[in-house]
Amino acid sequence: MRKLLHLLAVGLIAAMACAGPALARSRIKDIVDFEGVRENMLVGYGIVVGLNGTGDALRNAPMTQQSLEAMLERLGVNTRAANLNTKNVAAVMVTARLPPFAASGSPIDVTVSALGDAKSLLGGTLLVTPLLGADGQTYAVAQGTVQTGSVSAQGASGSSISKGVPTAGRIAAGAIVEKEIGFQLASMTTLRLTLRNPDFTTSRRIAEVVNARYPGSAVSENPTIVAIRPPAGEDMMSYVSQVENLSVEPDAPAKVVIDEVAGVIVMGENVRISTVAIQQGNLTITVHEQPAVSQPLPFSKGQTTVTPQSDVSVDEERGKRFLTVKSGASLATLVAGLNALGVTPRDMISILQTIKAAGALQAEIEVM
Repeated sequence: MRKLLHLLAVGLIAAMACAGPALARSRIKDIVDFEGVRENMLVGYGIVVGLNGTGDALRNAPMTQQSLEAMLERLGVNTRAANLNTKNVAAVMVTARLPPFAASGSPIDVTVSALGDAKSLLGGTLLVTPLLGADGQTYAVAQGTVQTGSVSAQGASGSSISKGVPTAGRIAAGAIVEKEIGFQLASMTTLRLTLRNPDFTTSRRIAEVVNARYPGSAVSENPTIVAIRPPAGEDMMSYVSQVENLSVEPDAPAKVVIDEVAGVIVMGENVRISTVAIQQGNLTITVHEQPAVSQPLPFSKGQTTVTPQSDVSVDEERGKRFLTVKSGASLATLVAGLNALGVTPRDMISILQTIKAAGALQAEIEVM
């Protein structure tokens, strides 16, 4: 028995040693978007009241005064003849995202942003504001106390300090859904999956994985779209819940993304380099100015003058050898070689762009 267990252990270790690296697989739900399952943008115009003198100046913001007068008239208060002069009211734009399949009565978060010259919305209350969709219909109604998450203070001398943006805030669960989006997923016969990163290989692999589970139910239409159809006797909801949890190995083209402002470089694992030699060095020019005083001899009727003296030197860094990268080198080889040269991220950006210009970089460079 001990000998048998020993042989089994040796065979298991040998199998693990011969096994290839694990593939980076992802669930289908993490790399695609489902047709119709999306958020919808809502927007509305409203007024915030109860501000501590940080609202709009009514003389500079006529839309705020008109909105205030119209609201008071709807409540039975006539203020047309009055000379309103308050800074406790501000006109705002209210925005929100309507989640997919949101039911009537569900709360959603809203964002409130000042429209006029208000200094802060902290502590103000947003009055009832209809939120409209792109079709002009009301899908939610917002109201509540605005929280900006900012801090501001001002002294008597006029100096002030602020942290954050006091003219924009949020109202958690500040809107209630009044109308649902008319999207009936259960009645659909075909559903399209949209790849977030379009790719021919990934699209084909998704169709193959789905067809392996449900034969003949998926078709790869193009690098972006994969159409799926539930088999007979299967409803769309249960079918989609099974499909979205299938695993697939996504593919991606070789790409190098460069952010020149922040000095950040991101390279994919498929980046390859042809045979190329790289050398990087620094040239430093130093100019040193040291004024000298010229003092005349006594009784010579001369004048004391200052004469400039300049010392210019050029220092070229030496000792850096050529780095030779062989054909087909991987990302790890390239990074290790560039690190061996001791280059900075900004120097590495220039090196990569030069390698691309030489035709030795088999990858797309995207500069942000």
